[in-house]
Amino acid sequence: PCYCGRFNCVETYLSGPGLSKTYQRLYGDHLEAKNIAWQVSQGESRASEVLAIYQRQLAAGLSVVINIVDPDCVILGGGLSNIDSFYTDIPGLWQRNVFSDRVDTRLLKARYGDDSGVRGAAWLWNNNQP
Repeated sequence: PCYCGRFNCVETYLSGPGLSKTYQRLYGDHLEAKNIAWQVSQGESRASEVLAIYQRQLAAGLSVVINIVDPDCVILGGGLSNIDSFYTDIPGLWQRNVFSDRVDTRLLKARYGDDSGVRGAAWLWNNNQP
């Protein structure tokens, strides 16, 4: 179940808690996403396997956006957007699910890191005040 009350929403899988749930489902231990990322940086094989699964899932999800919208770029935000390997690995993975033989879409890190969503919300709120 998703936090919204529905089932199998993309957020259920493509989030920090989703990464943790995949780790727990495969290995029985609960590990926070930041700890999984740290273990990957240390070369731990179980964490690396879980992150590879996550990257394939994210690439599949983003390929749907690319197929429908054909954006110039996709910008990742949130805590997991700090995992540098996403920006080199995922564009190579999404190709298998994109309907075109050529993908020009770039995957970029949010300019202000995982605070970008909060900054954008503050900007919108400030610019919509009477």
